[in-house]
Amino acid sequence: MSLAMKLTDWLLRGKPNVFVTEERLREALRRNPPDAPVPESLRRSCLVSTGTVDGHEVITLTPRSGPTGTEVIYLHGGVYVRPLVSAHWRIVEDLIRRTGATFVVPLYGLAPRYTADDAYLFLDTVYERVVQRAGDRPVFLAGDSCGAGLSVGLAIRCRNEGRRPPTGLILFSPWLDVTVTNPGIPALTKLDPMLAPAGFVAAGQDWAGGRSVTDPLVSPLHDTLEKLPPITIHQGGHDILLPDAEKFAAKARAAGTPVDLRVWPTAIHVFVGAGWTPEARQALRDAADRIRRSARD
Repeated sequence: MSLAMKLTDWLLRGKPNVFVTEERLREALRRNPPDAPVPESLRRSCLVSTGTVDGHEVITLTPRSGPTGTEVIYLHGGVYVRPLVSAHWRIVEDLIRRTGATFVVPLYGLAPRYTADDAYLFLDTVYERVVQRAGDRPVFLAGDSCGAGLSVGLAIRCRNEGRRPPTGLILFSPWLDVTVTNPGIPALTKLDPMLAPAGFVAAGQDWAGGRSVTDPLVSPLHDTLEKLPPITIHQGGHDILLPDAEKFAAKARAAGTPVDLRVWPTAIHVFVGAGWTPEARQALRDAADRIRRSARD
């Protein structure tokens, strides 16, 4: 573990973990701030346009210098109940700088007011518009935590409905099973300074709405994972979601879907948002390389 990651871990342990109980999560949600605004640094480096789809905001960021035409739809994390935060913009900004891709950031509705069904209706439209604009250029799905799980769900939906598949998926610390029942999780709870199963289970139930929590569009780990596009996963080892990421990768490979799982043994959940750490910088370089290679293939 780098010194920077050790310090980040230590600082996080000094903050209250809102996921320890459902009650603590509900209390935190009563104080939820709005989505973080696009930072000025991104406005200087990108053309920023904002539109709405089905009443939800969609932010498109196109590099002012050297745009490649590659499109990336980035879905933010937050356990399906918390808004986009500044760390998400740091991830997006770093990847735009490294790739020259246009990033589309859809602000999907959050639980408990909205559910997975609402999100997919919204994202279906966003995805089709991006695909039409991209033409024959690459279109990636990317995201962190629950946004990464939602990216897999959208790829599953494209496969099931015979739509053009994304070029690939870039997943950071994905939440792939909202039941949080993997037997490997308890051993990681003491190592994880950010997450705890109880709050995640409650948020997952809210997000499922009328669906089963094991529905593949809610928990992609329960899909066959056949005939999906290539998947890259960057996962921290001090993260309770690691066992499900490992199980997902093994299942997808067995089904014939290419998966590159990169585990950073002592990194935390969505460590790529901690851009001051060498682990985050290397993972973002690797993810950017995957996106750039698609433009040359």
